[in-house]
Amino acid sequence: MSMKLEMLRVFRTVAETGTLAAAARELSRTPSAISMTLAQLADDIGAPLFETDRKSRLTPLGQLVLEESRRATDVFDKSAQAIRRHAISTAGIVRIAAVPSATVSLLPDVIEVFRRTHPEVRIEISDVDTPAVRRRVQRDEADIGIVSALPGETSEGDLILCDDLGIVCAEGGPIHRAHLVSGGTSDWNLLAQEPLIANPLCRLVDSPLIDTLMASSTLEARNTTAILSFVRRGFGASILPFESVKSQPDGVEFFVPSRPISHRELRKSQSQHFGDRFPALSF
Repeated sequence: MSMKLEMLRVFRTVAETGTLAAAARELSRTPSAISMTLAQLADDIGAPLFETDRKSRLTPLGQLVLEESRRATDVFDKSAQAIRRHAISTAGIVRIAAVPSATVSLLPDVIEVFRRTHPEVRIEISDVDTPAVRRRVQRDEADIGIVSALPGETSEGDLILCDDLGIVCAEGGPIHRAHLVSGGTSDWNLLAQEPLIANPLCRLVDSPLIDTLMASSTLEARNTTAILSFVRRGFGASILPFESVKSQPDGVEFFVPSRPISHRELRKSQSQHFGDRFPALSF
């Protein structure tokens, strides 16, 4: 009998659970059926996989087979999940991984337009940083990814937005007052007057001071709504793009330092399996 994936799955489950009974419960099969499958696998391989009949210790060959069984069953399960997901795509699931500022500023308008023509489609949104967005798209864990980047830093995906980075601070606080005194010609050095609420966008500003403030920061947040809430409560100031704070809440001020002006890009990519299923989902 030739080796089959189900044999490897049974062997893996027995090796990981340690007994035929536990494996039988996990796989919803009888212990005798599990034992027969193991015997068939051992016969096909031509050597024992367990040290004793108690199935609690693997032979060196058994350890190698366990590693290969894990690899084979994991790959199969991932492929099966992808097939099932794409099979129901006509009903509609779109998975979007986006940086927090895009989730706040960009996605609401896009989703509003899309739902008019596809009200039955389920949209799942992950609010993560740029490296996590890239990983999810590469692993086919997201259909669409939206990342932040410096202008000219990358050509990946499609450019969908370029806006200014600026300082967001509490109304009436030290930074806000200093900005008013400067007559609107202030620079990034104003950030030294308050604690920095660190976030990944801070790294897009080329400034030794900001590098120092990032290293000494005792508060970091990635969610734009959380950052604005912390700023409003007087915990410090941060760096955000204009689009994410253009409808800023009361008690928060935003301005773009003129020395130097820094920009960020939002870029969209999509998984190779997404194709053109939903052309109406445009940015």
